[in-house]
Amino acid sequence: MNPRQLAHEAIERCQQLARYSEEAGRLTRTFLSPPMREVHQALAGWMLELGMSVRIDAVGNLIGHYPGQTPEAPLLLMGSHVDTVRDAGPYDGPLGVMLALALVKGLEGQRLPFALEVIAFSEEEGVRYGVPFLGSKAVAGRFEAGFLKLRDAEGQTVEGAIRAFGLEHLTRLIQPTEPTSVSSGLAPVGLEPAQIPQAAYNPARVKGYLEFHIEQGPVLEAQGYPLGIVEAIVGQSRLEVAFRGQAGHAGTTPMHLRRDALAGAAEWMTLVEREARAEPGLVATVGMIAALPGASNVIPGEVQMSLDVRHAYDEVRSLAVANLITRAQQVAQRRGLELFYQTRYEQPAVPCDPPLNERLAQALEAEGYPVHHLVSGAGHDAMIMASLCPSTMLFLRSPGGLSHHPEESVWPEDVEAAVRVGLAFLRNMADGPF
Repeated sequence: MNPRQLAHEAIERCQQLARYSEEAGRLTRTFLSPPMREVHQALAGWMLELGMSVRIDAVGNLIGHYPGQTPEAPLLLMGSHVDTVRDAGPYDGPLGVMLALALVKGLEGQRLPFALEVIAFSEEEGVRYGVPFLGSKAVAGRFEAGFLKLRDAEGQTVEGAIRAFGLEHLTRLIQPTEPTSVSSGLAPVGLEPAQIPQAAYNPARVKGYLEFHIEQGPVLEAQGYPLGIVEAIVGQSRLEVAFRGQAGHAGTTPMHLRRDALAGAAEWMTLVEREARAEPGLVATVGMIAALPGASNVIPGEVQMSLDVRHAYDEVRSLAVANLITRAQQVAQRRGLELFYQTRYEQPAVPCDPPLNERLAQALEAEGYPVHHLVSGAGHDAMIMASLCPSTMLFLRSPGGLSHHPEESVWPEDVEAAVRVGLAFLRNMADGPF
């Protein structure tokens, strides 16, 4: 198949996987939910058709192995996640897996000096258990024992979800000569959560990780580029912030005697926007707000908010967070309010590997595409994989900047460009020292 046909097939397969959902009428597929079995069935079948062997690890990552020229060949990993947010689009995550398989198919049986492994991570979004990257953390050896005790909205633990999912349906290596029906002829072996440490790769054998992903933003489209090389994935700080004043009757409390928590929160939110606009590359978002007691005729006595701050440089992000908290304290003091805040999540910025990025740039140039570098404002499995091996990402343009939305889309010519560049990247890697 030529790159255009491979791209068309990748898009069709993303659309097929989008039919496997927990909810009728919209795409929602969380960690180890029942439709993940159908995803595994489809993916394993496609992998087997390519002469790959297939296995599943103890956290539910599905892995296809395409051998290299020798049994001792090092590994180049590719992949992305196959879980989704609620009411998702079809391309966030699955497109990276489909493009990786398209590259394997585009090799037409050619063996490289390295083996390829395509990983469909079972969890990246953090929807079901509130902690993201469970799949890639297991692969990178960063899965914490405490994760097994996390509970979802129904009270089921991660440990229980693994057992309930029945990972035995793919717990041994499937040979290419076996039937493509994944569920046929497999003896259940009862994979245990205790085996999760065995999912970690040996860093000495893994030479790199490449992830294709839609940009999920408007930058590439605004600048007219089909593809972009990711230089870094931003660091993130997520906080809970609360202003506490005094609830009171909306009709009988004079304006000058009020301690209105919502008025203070509103003043601070405009400061958050203004401060973020003043610092290049900084984004800061108040995405959740709850005013209590929440009655139309009561002065809000307390307001609870979220604060999300991101930047490619950790020192800039840390200074911004400190500045925004200082601003909140000043607002609270001036208005007679109390301020409470708590950091809920900290993720350092992760630079992508310069040598791999240079290989991507060479591949773009070889295929006649412009070389454009950008920073990822969203988190990705690549930021976890970077702790295991050199890692990089290639973004595809997101029409309308839409993602985490049912109308999320891609342009076929951009997917074709990614196939062409990906194959050139593999040729480049095969020709040079690896």
